Amino acid sequence: MLTWLTSNNCKPIPVFMKKIIKGFLYFMGGLLAILVICFLAFIIYYGLQNYNAKNQLAEVKTIKGNGFTFRDLNKDGRLDIYEDSRASVENRVNDLLKQMNLEEKVGMMWHPPINVGSSGEVTGKPGMMSFSSSYDIIINQKITHFNLFMTPKAKQLAIWNNAIQTIAEQTRLGIPLTISTDPRHGIANFLDSKLLNSDFSKWPEPIGLAATGDPALVAEFGRIANQEYRAVGIRTALSPMADLATEPRWARISGTFGEDANLSSKMIGAYITGFQGEKLWSQSVACMTKHWPGAGPLQNGEDAHFHYGKNQVYPGKNFEYFQIPFIAAFKAGTAMIMPYYSVAFNQTSENVGMSFNKEIITDLLRKKYKYDGVVCTDWGILEGFSIFGIQIVEAKNWGVEKLSIKERIKKAIDAGVDQFGGNNNTKELFELVRDGQIAESRIDESVKRLLRVKFILGLFDNPFVNVEQADKIVGNPEFVEKGKFAQRKSIVLLKNQMNADSSFVLPLRKDLKIYLEKIDKKTASEYGTVVDSLNDADVAILRIAAPFEPRNGDLIERMFHQGDLDFKEPQKSRILKIMNRKPTIVCIYLDRAAVIPEIASKASGLLADFGAYDDAVLDVVFGKFNPTAQMPFELPSSMESVKKQKEDLPYDSEKPLFPFGWGLRYK
Repeated sequence: MLTWLTSNNCKPIPVFMKKIIKGFLYFMGGLLAILVICFLAFIIYYGLQNYNAKNQLAEVKTIKGNGFTFRDLNKDGRLDIYEDSRASVENRVNDLLKQMNLEEKVGMMWHPPINVGSSGEVTGKPGMMSFSSSYDIIINQKITHFNLFMTPKAKQLAIWNNAIQTIAEQTRLGIPLTISTDPRHGIANFLDSKLLNSDFSKWPEPIGLAATGDPALVAEFGRIANQEYRAVGIRTALSPMADLATEPRWARISGTFGEDANLSSKMIGAYITGFQGEKLWSQSVACMTKHWPGAGPLQNGEDAHFHYGKNQVYPGKNFEYFQIPFIAAFKAGTAMIMPYYSVAFNQTSENVGMSFNKEIITDLLRKKYKYDGVVCTDWGILEGFSIFGIQIVEAKNWGVEKLSIKERIKKAIDAGVDQFGGNNNTKELFELVRDGQIAESRIDESVKRLLRVKFILGLFDNPFVNVEQADKIVGNPEFVEKGKFAQRKSIVLLKNQMNADSSFVLPLRKDLKIYLEKIDKKTASEYGTVVDSLNDADVAILRIAAPFEPRNGDLIERMFHQGDLDFKEPQKSRILKIMNRKPTIVCIYLDRAAVIPEIASKASGLLADFGAYDDAVLDVVFGKFNPTAQMPFELPSSMESVKKQKEDLPYDSEKPLFPFGWGLRYK
């Protein structure tokens, strides 16, 4: 019998308590039953979805005739114009467009994430990065553009590409998939490194490539990244960032080429040429240049991923300055353009996000700059997503928060966009066209642009990759060495203190006893004698990172480095204490600017890196590599000067600690 426990004895449970306990047990049992039913319904639903989807597939045959071989993508037993690689791109586009139904056209206008199985398998159920199964999203929703986040090893990714393209080719018209990714070649990458990890060769972040001042090196990076991407089936790079780092607090500076429009323009042109070639062709990786009309001047440096950072402001009346790097992108033939989330505050007749702003997309981009390529929105402008009522990522629908999802879709299409990144609201768009709120002819305009890129990339002729070659191409020794060289070339020597005998502290001698922080001891042992105690050291070598204020908002907000640029206590005092005891070499990782006057004053040697492994840093410290890089943005002298500067003006803080273009050499 249930009993009521006391400190002295056991007494029968009061009747009212029995009722409470009984009710609680009934409630928990009922809740468990509901959860089990929901789980089974979930499994059955997606099982049926996958079963129905798979039953819609028809095998594609390769047909030979008159000395020509083609893939019979629509399974009609004859050569259609869109299947004929000898036909012009425009004729192929027009022929396919005539055969597409409205659902297929609508599906073309979405670009959501897709899951990849750890062994390269196609996932038959929703996952962390996609709330739809791969079969459902391709076959039922007719979507043909996807971006990747977490991926397996190169060979497994290549296996997945071929498997997912096989599913796509077996649909009614056999339209191939276009697979995209954010940059994956950095050591840290823009988001959490686990989300964008890869086997690819490792290079400095774009801001580090800007520090090299070498467009030829950037173009070489693009050519190498092109080969590694194509080896696993990635055909669209969601890059470069043509934005300008004029606001030092902005969280996305590492993805830019700095604050100077001329330097950025040179690098943007080289980057696109490296990825795409002199023109877009079958061996290109198409570039989606972002974020039109130039992100960077975010109010108080807060980012537009979040509601409190939605406004771009122009107190220096410098709106057109941010378009200069995009002009270089247009000249290089960028295949696609992505607008930013933010509002160009008081620059047009309405304060709405860039993708909803007709004056920004149609009037400025399309008409003034004559751009007729694809315009794809940034990810998640229509709606965010929640789990069990808990918001994981908020929608970035700035200025149109009161509109329904359908109204947001219509406004963006009316503004001139061709595709929606991150979302897959195919049903709502289909209904808008069916109900006459959006003309099908308007949808055709966007579908033509999107198909044109697929045809030029050769995806209709062969979307498959050589699985056995993937491991040989991705991260091969030649590419890795090129990346290592770029890491070294991107490191800036900010300070080199002079000794009493007029010699300089750097480069260090190899016979020194060295104390380390944030540096691998085994790697460092090749350069000097590593000691565990600062007391025993001749010199200390510290690796630190630019400070930031942690935020505790949604999933994305926790990944962003935002807020003040100066070190707070007790971290600052701890660093200075080491520097007061021993001669200290400091290398600071700058994913954005930092305010470090006390550290710079105390350091015997000061370097800045933008993504480099320990051996690259130590090669510069010990003179195996002579630094040549220059700062791609200035380092302010105080937070007061940061707050006084104007968000839209480059190099305008008072008496910067290190100005734009600063960089020392050993000789």
